Amino acid sequence: MNRQSHFRGAWRAAVWLALALITGAVAPAGFGPREARAEYGDVVLNNYSDAAGVRPVVFPHWFHRIRFRCKVCHSDLGFKFTAGGNGINMLKIIDGQYCGACHNGSVAWSVENCDLCHSGKPGTPTLVHESTIQKLAAPPKPAAAR
Repeated sequence: MNRQSHFRGAWRAAVWLALALITGAVAPAGFGPREARAEYGDVVLNNYSDAAGVRPVVFPHWFHRIRFRCKVCHSDLGFKFTAGGNGINMLKIIDGQYCGACHNGSVAWSVENCDLCHSGKPGTPTLVHESTIQKLAAPPKPAAAR
């Protein structure tokens, strides 16, 4: 690759990044940064969490959707299109199924970082939620309580 085509490719990538940042920063009236909403909704998973004494999982569907096509999870990994319809548990995840296919410490953080996923308010039922993680997540623990 010659220097001129390399520069052109880098310039093109910079322009696309700038456009993505600009369009992401401009929101419709009434949807400021503190009121952002997930396009596809967050999914709360609480089939087993409350019973196990941990907070429900908040799965940011929109965050994953901007990085992957639907088929990656719903076809290749076998996720059903129904919240709570998969029977996901930590043993399956540790075994590399469902979330564990990527959350293995190589592609994404590993399962030892429990609070990154188990961040929902206790008692929240399994459902597709139409608000952001800030409204679903439990408030952080004070430093003295950790």
